Amino acid sequence: MSDQILSNPPKVSYHEDAPATNFVEFKKIVESRRSVRIFSSEKIPDDVVMSCLDMALLAPTSSNLQCWEFWWVRDEGKLKKMHEACLGQPAASTAQALIVCLARTQTWKKHREQMLEVLRASPGTPKSALMYYEKLVPFVYGQGPLGLFGLLKKFLITPILGVFRVVPRGPFGESGMLQWAHKTTALACENLMLAFRAAGYDTCPMEGFDEVRVRKILDLPSDASVCMIIGAGKRAPGGIYSPRIRFPRDQFIKIK
Repeated sequence: MSDQILSNPPKVSYHEDAPATNFVEFKKIVESRRSVRIFSSEKIPDDVVMSCLDMALLAPTSSNLQCWEFWWVRDEGKLKKMHEACLGQPAASTAQALIVCLARTQTWKKHREQMLEVLRASPGTPKSALMYYEKLVPFVYGQGPLGLFGLLKKFLITPILGVFRVVPRGPFGESGMLQWAHKTTALACENLMLAFRAAGYDTCPMEGFDEVRVRKILDLPSDASVCMIIGAGKRAPGGIYSPRIRFPRDQFIKIK
């Protein structure tokens, strides 16, 4: 079933032209994006923050299940506690916008239903697209009560099927779903940071925080995992601690 759904391109009439772009300007945005540790007191207009968040939501997402959430913390009391939970980092305490980026492992169920609603209401939707969300998505991402179906897939179904055909190898269990959700959320985080840079502002992605305290401060859903916390604002003098350090290209880029 998965072979047919994934390998046979559907017959569709939809077409979308790629607009002209400017690689030089994009290169400038990427190269000027730095992890800024200290921000100035200049405010970021609310509409700019929302526009950048909209850009984050345009990132690629596994099966279009959009397993991300972005919590823009604005309440002064919560912000003070968040600064402490971020270990007192200036990147948090001086940020003019503080955004908690969440990876969700259970929202795929709701979003699958939303996708089916859209597809069923769209004339000419290929049957393979409907089959994908009706059959394959629940099989791939469903883990069952207590994760038992995930274990069954990992140790029995997938190894047996894998002898005879190419099969997806995961996600299995809660750890697999966390990895799956974090990959998609991280893609959106990069979109968010580049959007701020394009708008003339800077960011700092933070992994240094006490997630238990963050969960309590924001009363996060039980399936939410904090991918990173992003502080944003205008860079202040001394806000970048050193020149960028990158190791040789051939250490990371392999051609086979």
